[in-house]
Amino acid sequence: MPQLPTYDDVAAAAQRLQGQAHRTPVLRSSTADRLLGAQVFFKCENLQRMGAFKFRGAYNSLAKFSPAQRKAGVIAFSSGNHAQAIALSARLLGIPATILMPLDAPQAKMDATRGYGGEVITFDRYTQDREQLTVQLAAERGLTLIPPFDHPDVMAGQGTAAKELLEETGPLDALFVPLGGGGLLSGTALSVRALAPQCKLYGVEPEAGNDGQQSLRAGRIIDIPTPKTLADGAQTQHLGKLTFEVIRRDADDILTASDAQLVEAMRFFAERMKMVVEPTGCLGFAAARHAGLPLAGLRVGVIVSGGNVDLARYAQLIGANAS
Repeated sequence: MPQLPTYDDVAAAAQRLQGQAHRTPVLRSSTADRLLGAQVFFKCENLQRMGAFKFRGAYNSLAKFSPAQRKAGVIAFSSGNHAQAIALSARLLGIPATILMPLDAPQAKMDATRGYGGEVITFDRYTQDREQLTVQLAAERGLTLIPPFDHPDVMAGQGTAAKELLEETGPLDALFVPLGGGGLLSGTALSVRALAPQCKLYGVEPEAGNDGQQSLRAGRIIDIPTPKTLADGAQTQHLGKLTFEVIRRDADDILTASDAQLVEAMRFFAERMKMVVEPTGCLGFAAARHAGLPLAGLRVGVIVSGGNVDLARYAQLIGANAS
């Protein structure tokens, strides 16, 4: 197993990302403060380049390629945000990119990936093993595989979002982070333990896909079938080997949010904060609001992980039963 990344790797990633990644805003909402009885700080990675935090880990990984790796190209598999992040980073660095995407990935994400210059190859996520397909293609074409979460450079890059948040807000009492494969949560953990060691760190998964929660309880990685949830960015079947080790060591707990709570949070962001947030990006706030944790009087951080959502579907979701 590769060596686990450290906070020093996050700091080095921040240097590489300077002038490339947006330093996304930390926004406040008096309504959110009232709902939670707390001071709430939203780190808005929905306003990151390509619309999600994934740009950080992708660019950091590709920026470390050798000249030979750059020439041969990169390959990745993703339901959308990692795909776009790799395609955009590769374009900026002059590296050819091949991306495996599920047939049912949101069309907007597929179009954006192609728009950034990535070659998209589709597969059926319910019958085909994406990791096996990718490894096979990488071997055939001599490409370097950058997985969506289980890679030290990806994890370190994702940790820069929390580093920026904590530099801006100072220590927080609790931080809520969306969780799929664990790249964002593990990277966040590296920053939190270095910059705000007393902060309670919570990963949040979709209720239908709580493999991380099960894994934390069992002390080993639990595999589940592909969950059916609105949070398409968190439809992972298991945590990564590296991400699990960091999460098990550094996270305080893993919580869940229902699809109905995600839609409620999407509507909150649209109505109150004038932001488009994808369902996966709402996991943190949904749990902060509904998990029943004692947050009154605390300083609470929420990472809003992305805003890439098909607009027709978005309108349908936030329009249904709108108050």
